[in-house]
Parts: sequence; structure tokens; C-alpha cells
Amino acid sequence: MGKNILITGGAGYLGSVLVPELLKMEYHVTVLDLFIYDQASLLDCCHEKHLKIIRGDCRDKEILQAALEGQDMIIPLAAIVGFPACDRDKTAAVSTNLEAIKTLLSLAAPEQKIIFPCTNSGYGMGQGEQYCDETSPIEPVSLYGKTKMEAERLILSRGNSVAFRFATLFGVSPRMRTDLLVNDFVYRAVNDRSLVVFEGDFVRNYLHVRDAARAFLFAIEHFEQMKGQTYNCGLSDSNLTKLELCEKIKAHVSDFEYIKAEYATDPDKRNYYVSNAKIESLGYQAQYSVDEGIEELIKAYAIIKKDSYGNN
Repeated sequence: MGKNILITGGAGYLGSVLVPELLKMEYHVTVLDLFIYDQASLLDCCHEKHLKIIRGDCRDKEILQAALEGQDMIIPLAAIVGFPACDRDKTAAVSTNLEAIKTLLSLAAPEQKIIFPCTNSGYGMGQGEQYCDETSPIEPVSLYGKTKMEAERLILSRGNSVAFRFATLFGVSPRMRTDLLVNDFVYRAVNDRSLVVFEGDFVRNYLHVRDAARAFLFAIEHFEQMKGQTYNCGLSDSNLTKLELCEKIKAHVSDFEYIKAEYATDPDKRNYYVSNAKIESLGYQAQYSVDEGIEELIKAYAIIKKDSYGNN
């Protein structure tokens, strides 16, 4: 396995956790990022001689072509992530999540390996209490889900690639996001002590951001075994309704109160149980529980007092 890795969007929520781990393993990492959130999340990595930073747009063909030169592996993290952010700027969502992937595929050499972060939101309304696995119907209900699932299809059809359908991420990152569901609920519990929960019986699967980074390290190590396929990746004991998540948070923030909205609805209609058995059968296992994530988020929100770290 070659040592040169290009990460688009490498200064984002997941990239800011992944990049330091790759550098520890002596990979040569090039980060291409537009820094649209003015984040300074990779400053503590700038002393690393094997890190290169390119400030630029992954949608710019010339910049991307130059960044691809000499790379052995590509991890395209750059995306407009989440239902609200994509709905707010549909043009940016399509151009970043899908068109930039088409450009990447037109430029990448066949021998350059790709590990792609997709989403399990492609399962949409799910299959009731039946678990969604990688063969389940793909019926995304949001522009985010639609663009990511189409990008996954194109990448896997190209060959020499692996894709992850990640659960909803949570936990603390140097490029913090407070808008992710667990992170948002804990922020509200700590700061507002109350929450109105929409679609409280809807189920999601969850994954700590550090476990998502570990999944990439696992795929690098097991690439030949995994290539050509997609893998659900989440905490198998954490297919939780929103109300069950609130109950977990209340166990850590005792004066947190929440109520279920009886008549209002959430425009994000995702509701599914997810099986992660396929990736677990290869030896990958998520390590960080939702409870551990809640504990670290409570500490983080003693530091972060402004709700200005989201993508919303």
C-alpha cells in the first residue's frame, strides 16, 4: 500500500480527527480544503513534515488535478453534509457532493484507490423494525441522501474503491459541529435544560467520529479484501429512537427535561434500524459508546458556549 493519501475536505469534522491519525502512522497526507467555516482545526498538525495543505475547491478541475498527482489513495470527505445544509444551498450540495465526485473520477488514475464516506440515510423511511443491510432498498428522502448515494454508485462502479454508509456521527472534533443530532441534543441539555422532540419515535443509528476515522484506517489495511463493496458502519447496540437518546442524555444531565411534540413534524423523515454485521464480520468493531460521547460532549460544552460550530 502506497503512503501518499489525498483527503478533500480534510479540515472538516471527520477529517480533523482522521488526518492526525494518518500522520501518526507516517502516511504522507495532502489536505485539499476550502476552509469555508474559517476553521483552524489542523494547526496542531502543521509541524508534521508529511502534511501538505492546499487551500482550494475540490470542484476546481485544475486544482484537483494538481492535488491528485502522485497520490496512492483518495479519501473524498469534502461535502455539504446534512439535510438542512443541503436544502439551504441545493446548488452547492449537488456541485460538491456529486459533480465534484464525477470530476474526481474523470481525473483519477485506475490504480489510485478511493475510500468514500457515504451515509446510511439512503435507507430513508427504512423497513419498519426489519434491519437495513447493504442489500436493502435505497430510498433517500433528502437531497443530501440522494447526492451521496448516487456518488457511491459511481465510485463503486469505477472499481478499486470502498464505500462506507456511516451512521449519524457524534462526539468531539477539533472542527466541532453542534448541529449533528447527538451533539445538538447534548448542547441543548447542557445550555437550555429543555428540548421539544419532533418525531420522537423515529430511529437512527449512531457512530462516534473517532470510530469513523478508525473505519478508514481499517479499510486502508484491508483494502484488497473490502474493495468493490459498501459497508454500513455504526454502533450495533445504538439503534435508538430520539426519545431513547434523550433518556440517555438525562442520565448524565439530571435536570434536563424533554417533551415529545405531538402534532408538529420533522422535515427530516429518516427512520430506520441498521445492521452493521457485514463490516463487523471482517473484524471492525466500533469502540466508543453513545454514553461516552455524551460525557465528552458535556465537557466540550463547558468550553464552547456559542452555538456557532454547526453547518446550519
